[in-house]
Amino acid sequence: MRARIRDFFQTVDGWIFAVSDYHHPHGLRSLLRYIPDPAGERISDGIRYRKMDFDQAFDFLRQKRPDYISDLHVVPPSDLLRLYDPSPGLRAIVGGDPKTKKLALILSRAGVPWDKMGITGSRLIGLQAPDSDIDFVVYGPMWWRARDIVERAKREGAVQELDEETWRKIYSKRNPEISLEEFILHEKRKGNRGMIDGTYFDLLFTRDWDQIQPLERGTPAGRGLIEATVTDCEFAFDSPAIFRLDHPEVKEILCFTHTYAGQALPGERIEAKGILEETASGLRLVVGTTREARGEWMRSLSLMEKATQERL
Repeated sequence: MRARIRDFFQTVDGWIFAVSDYHHPHGLRSLLRYIPDPAGERISDGIRYRKMDFDQAFDFLRQKRPDYISDLHVVPPSDLLRLYDPSPGLRAIVGGDPKTKKLALILSRAGVPWDKMGITGSRLIGLQAPDSDIDFVVYGPMWWRARDIVERAKREGAVQELDEETWRKIYSKRNPEISLEEFILHEKRKGNRGMIDGTYFDLLFTRDWDQIQPLERGTPAGRGLIEATVTDCEFAFDSPAIFRLDHPEVKEILCFTHTYAGQALPGERIEAKGILEETASGLRLVVGTTREARGEWMRSLSLMEKATQERL
């Protein structure tokens, strides 16, 4: 089954899942997001749906389909009713979604092809609310160009930066193991968030098909706190985010929490704490081994030192 992160699918039971991996050896690795519910707040094709959070989704499947549950939700292809692809999904909705259309046109007119863009989240499956965010997908290397275009559009006034209140809401929702000041410092530098005509949007990275490779399996090897220099961040906004390192023992960091995606640039010194894993290629550090990622973090020491110097 060819499916990538940011894709969605619906099962024969009417349940809607978000694809959470690039590899599906035993079924579609995913997370349950919506179920039909007469009391649900979202409506599509005359059917009401209820949105599921992480814990609710696991509790629901433990009762209804425990065979789906492993480390993620794994759905056999035989149960698939419909696959929602972000790229044709974007082209299907822009006629009736002026804010998403405006963002897409800003990117396309500056060189991002339509087949390298998509829409995901509630807008992809027709379950958006009036105040729903725009979860905008860009594929492969074009994502970096798209981020630069958004930064230019902010300077020109076509796109707005988030205000302090919105940053505080995001911080409260994420509840990370770094301070609010530190969080905002890193997030503003990433450049993948903004507001378009009063609606929040996020530029989400998904690999091109030719970039997809199996992720090495690892075995836990205790907790670790490291300082290292980032050497490569091609997949720093992927899921998981990957940072290659110059370090005597740890070759890379994997971040399974969106909070630390894009957290550092090549050449920067970082500090990170998480779970060490042994792989065939050597040690790696995993940040975000639980949903809350308590006691785990990643920060750019170089960015923080620069900010301190600029304040002096």
